[in-house]
Amino acid sequence: MKVLQTTILILGGGATGTGIARDLALRGVKCLLAERHDINAGASGGNHGLLHSGARYVASDMEAAVECREEGEIIKRLAPQCIEDTGGLFVAVEGDDEDYVANFQAMCDRSGVPAQELDLDEARSLEPVLSDKLIAAYAVEDGAIDPFMLSLDNMAHAMEHEAEYVRNAKVIGFVKESGKIKRTQFRHEVTGELFEVEAEVVVNATGAWAGLVAELAGASINILYSAGSLIITQDRLTKRVINRLRKAADSDILVPGGTVSVLGTTSVTVEHPNDCRPTVTEVDRIIDDARAMIPLLETTRYIRAYAGVRPLVLSGDGSDARSVSRGFSLIDHADDGVENFVTITGGKLTTYRMMAEKTADLVCGKINVTKPCLTATEPLPASTMGRWTEPGLGPKSWITKRDGDDLILCECEMISKATIDTIIANMGDDHGESALQAIGLRSRVGKGPCQGGFCGLRVTGHLYDEGLVKSQQGMDELKYFVERRWRGFSPVLWGLGAVQADLQEALYCGALDMELDDEVLNCGENS
Repeated sequence: MKVLQTTILILGGGATGTGIARDLALRGVKCLLAERHDINAGASGGNHGLLHSGARYVASDMEAAVECREEGEIIKRLAPQCIEDTGGLFVAVEGDDEDYVANFQAMCDRSGVPAQELDLDEARSLEPVLSDKLIAAYAVEDGAIDPFMLSLDNMAHAMEHEAEYVRNAKVIGFVKESGKIKRTQFRHEVTGELFEVEAEVVVNATGAWAGLVAELAGASINILYSAGSLIITQDRLTKRVINRLRKAADSDILVPGGTVSVLGTTSVTVEHPNDCRPTVTEVDRIIDDARAMIPLLETTRYIRAYAGVRPLVLSGDGSDARSVSRGFSLIDHADDGVENFVTITGGKLTTYRMMAEKTADLVCGKINVTKPCLTATEPLPASTMGRWTEPGLGPKSWITKRDGDDLILCECEMISKATIDTIIANMGDDHGESALQAIGLRSRVGKGPCQGGFCGLRVTGHLYDEGLVKSQQGMDELKYFVERRWRGFSPVLWGLGAVQADLQEALYCGALDMELDDEVLNCGENS
């Protein structure tokens, strides 16, 4: 059995895991990141992309509000390529809690979160889609963040400093000796190959799966799984982030991102982190509630629903997901009898860098490394690995740099053959395994109105032409890709979306004789 050697093994390839890899690599610590699926396969790829100003938490969690304010400022300064500094509005409508509205400015001031009251006419002039039943509006410093670019850029910078990365690697067990993890055992999810990793310290950054991984090591974490669903509009509806001015609740945030907007989210307690799929009923509830602040949401077209799971660590018997702190938990499992095992979970995308810093500090203390964290001052370089997730980049690139032989493979997002070739080259030796899904994660392929209906087939054809898939492999990958896109498409099927769905069914099930899994077609999943 193959055994890999490293100093620090990081489990989980979300924003926190890749952030830890970069932090350690910049300190000169050798590390290897192992991810069961691919970058941002969990909550880091299933959120609304909001860069919090902290205003959402000024009433419920002052510590989280301050952390979001401070870290948001750092990310804006050091990773501008990942951020659209939109600004945001908090708006209340008739029937909302007027006491909360009256206290909002004072609560923001206590947390140091900038907020400015606006005249209602001024607020509606800034965002004409707002309801004419506003009773209050405040400007805050929210923004939009591209979580895929963020994680890919972090991993790329870590790899420039000799960090390593393996995807499709599922943890199946730990070999312990004298109260320490000696080896971590993996199974490659595509090839079935078994391999092990020897490391001085193992970091569990698997998000909602942290408790399950900890159990394999003989440790215990009490986690509440809070599933949140979101829906994507076909068009961008606002320039700014729009928040409902009330205590944190469902359906109270609209985040513009590139050419679309993301609406949500919900909070539903589930028994297992895999139980995370949006439903038609949930989508209807989100729209019905949010239309009070933006009436246009009732009639706009939606192209996808998706979901993620928030891992909320419980310290007592609490069971209400909305009342549990959105802060993070850093756990040294020495108290569980495992000296070299650390878990980091919870928190927010906005605070990922600080979470990574605190984790790296703890890890470095265990291996006697005294070099300080650099991520609060060192800019995060834009990478080729992450650049193609940017909405609108495809058209600009193709129009300005196109050569005569380049062809568009994804018309919705204007992704060309040359772009696909660049992404494949950047994936390295692993490009032949789950290539289509990996291309979709690293680009806008499949994220436009057709949701992969046409581009999936075209990109697969190109992979065959390049010899990257052979025989039945390409069709199997295409089926998997289409099913995953359909999971998010199915909860929003009405109007033009339903017509489009009929066309896609005719193409894949009729012309290609592809039988799609009924269970898959009837529920949603992460984007």
